[in-house]
Amino acid sequence: MADTSEKKGVKVKSTQAAKKVRSLVMGMNQKAHTAKAEGRPVAYCMAGISNEILLAMDITPQWTENYAGLCAVMQQAQGFLEKAESEGYSNCICGYVRTGLGFDAMRAEMGGASPEAPDGGLVDPDMLLGLSIMCDPRFKWYQSLGRYMQKPTYCYDVMIPPIGANPAEVDKYYVKYQVDEFKGLISFLEEQTGKKMDYDRLSEHLKITNETYRVWWQTDQLRKAVPCPMPSTDHFNIFVPAIFMGGEPATLQFYKELYDEIKERVDNKEGVVPEEKYRLMWAGGIPPWHTMWILNHFANMGAVFAIEYAYRWFGDPVEIPVGPENPLEHLAWRSLKWNTLRYEEARRGSGDPMVEHLIKLANDYQIDGMVMHATRSCRATTIGQMFLQKMVQDHVKIPSLLLVSDLIDLRDYSEAAWRSQIDSFMETVAARKAG
Repeated sequence: MADTSEKKGVKVKSTQAAKKVRSLVMGMNQKAHTAKAEGRPVAYCMAGISNEILLAMDITPQWTENYAGLCAVMQQAQGFLEKAESEGYSNCICGYVRTGLGFDAMRAEMGGASPEAPDGGLVDPDMLLGLSIMCDPRFKWYQSLGRYMQKPTYCYDVMIPPIGANPAEVDKYYVKYQVDEFKGLISFLEEQTGKKMDYDRLSEHLKITNETYRVWWQTDQLRKAVPCPMPSTDHFNIFVPAIFMGGEPATLQFYKELYDEIKERVDNKEGVVPEEKYRLMWAGGIPPWHTMWILNHFANMGAVFAIEYAYRWFGDPVEIPVGPENPLEHLAWRSLKWNTLRYEEARRGSGDPMVEHLIKLANDYQIDGMVMHATRSCRATTIGQMFLQKMVQDHVKIPSLLLVSDLIDLRDYSEAAWRSQIDSFMETVAARKAG
């Protein structure tokens, strides 16, 4: 999804897999148009909704956050942002939300998608599906769409235990609660479609997803190699199939091919830039989808983003006590285990699981410096970043850079300021490494 071509300077060697993602996204969006034309149910969905559940019920998703990011990459988001603001929505609201609200406000006025909308725009959905994890817009966005469309809406809750909780005492409670939330979602989908959930199909899709995440994790282990065989800019493309096309055989095949490509690069000691001097970590914050190519400015100084803490629906492999043959319990346990993965480490160490993960990545991937992105319209990923910077630097003595703009809105971005900050940061990284 991300355009990472640098205007000038060193050529960053992208993977062939990353170059295939745009066609996959086009195909994903086309499926919604085809389903709508054939009278099959289509749903607006937030990231995190189980694609396996949708597959098992023959519901075609439209991932509205992903589509907003696509609009930004294609330089087609500003008109939607401005339309949302003209409707009274603050420019402090999430850029994804404003893009989506602006799109649907325009469609309500025009009677169809704007001709500038990428991939023909989103189709008029039959239902809206949200969930609570991460941020308020996962409830409020689709509620606000009531101004432009009257659609059945369902939002379910995701609960994560506090870090001080005793797993032996609370885990089963949280799993039961999550299973009940999944059952509520499925009941809603059955009511809307007139079709019963096929739990055998759901189990098969979950098996594919589990294998997909295993292969993806193995691929990232290969990126520990020096020189690094794949940059973070590629990650911001290749995460799309796993997050939005989970449970599909084609998605598993995509990551198998990615693994083979990265393995071949490692075997041949083939890196991202001609001479790798510094290894960086994207340490948090949604990327600037509107200007992804600017990240390759780091490459002009021999710096490669070797790993990232962003858009990962998984951590290290976890032991799930219930198999896919019990699909709802499996989904609930998977969510709980991933969300509490580093709790024990945090209790023994810094007290913060994200800090523990960043420290581990910095050590495992031999990181020389870390970069964060404070996105003005995303509180969920921005609040606490300065605290995290300090906490990580207390344990890993590496320089850190905090860039500021927005995930969608170009009006909050200054290329000149970013280039100056990057140049100064890389001088610090070079001096620190020289020692």
